[in-house]
Amino acid sequence: MTSRDRARDALAAITGVDAESPVAEAGTVATTDLVAKLDVQPDGEDRFLGHNFHSPNGRIFGGQVLAQSLAAAAKTVEADRPPHSFHGYFLRPGDPQVPIELAVERLRDGRSFSARRVQAVQHGKPILSMIASFQTAAEGLDHQSPMPEVPRPDEVPSFRERLAEAGHSVRGLGPLLASQPFELRHVQSPLFLGPGPEKTAEQAVWIRPTGPLPPGPLLHAVVLAYVSDYTVLEPTLRAHGLAWATPGMKTASLDHAMWFHRPARFDDWHLFVEESPSASGARGLGLARIYALDGTLVATLGQEGMFRVPE
Repeated sequence: MTSRDRARDALAAITGVDAESPVAEAGTVATTDLVAKLDVQPDGEDRFLGHNFHSPNGRIFGGQVLAQSLAAAAKTVEADRPPHSFHGYFLRPGDPQVPIELAVERLRDGRSFSARRVQAVQHGKPILSMIASFQTAAEGLDHQSPMPEVPRPDEVPSFRERLAEAGHSVRGLGPLLASQPFELRHVQSPLFLGPGPEKTAEQAVWIRPTGPLPPGPLLHAVVLAYVSDYTVLEPTLRAHGLAWATPGMKTASLDHAMWFHRPARFDDWHLFVEESPSASGARGLGLARIYALDGTLVATLGQEGMFRVPE
């Protein structure tokens, strides 16, 4: 397998979308298909069904299950209570050939907050367990960590340009790149082709949808939950001189938490500022702050992943 083939497979696995997904100019169909997949369908009282993308590696992308579970929970909450946080555990790999059954339990509806538990089930067993919390708008204390000074997205090479810089042809990758609902631009070198030039536990990535998203704060929060599973574990790889395509390496997401600080309009570039403060016991922790182009901190997330690296 060539390095370009490994890069193709890594990109498809990380994003959960491969070349058999819909393709269109500027990613319009890809984005439309993403929105449709995340709009879970009623299947009884407080029960919903989620449908899957074609999977490149035989298992469902974790961000899809997170986003669909959050969307299912939100459908049982008043519209004036957007999500402010969720915490989920990945329990089993998802089967892309089977729809996901999403069972919502109404834990509490208070004056300002609502809490929901969601079990994402396939073959009679949970693949994800999540608790999500929702809140009415409120005034109060307000501060944020400033967005770091990094090159703007138009100053950072695209994935196609990175391939060309590395001497790789994009031939054969066109359908895959066109089918992606998001564009990623790593401020440091991406880890699809190989390890970074230096070992560091930090990175920054610009991400935006490749096509327009319909309006609505809930949809944009759900889409942000989907993409939050893209690159948050990469600082662990980068710190140890590894790449996604490292032969024999096995990775899996273990748990995922996300806090929505301010309403997000995910139509344009957002900066994911990511770090890994620790790795031990075959696990690595990734943290990320998500900023809008104007520097507004819209969300923070954390995820722990399993890393099994051959000796």
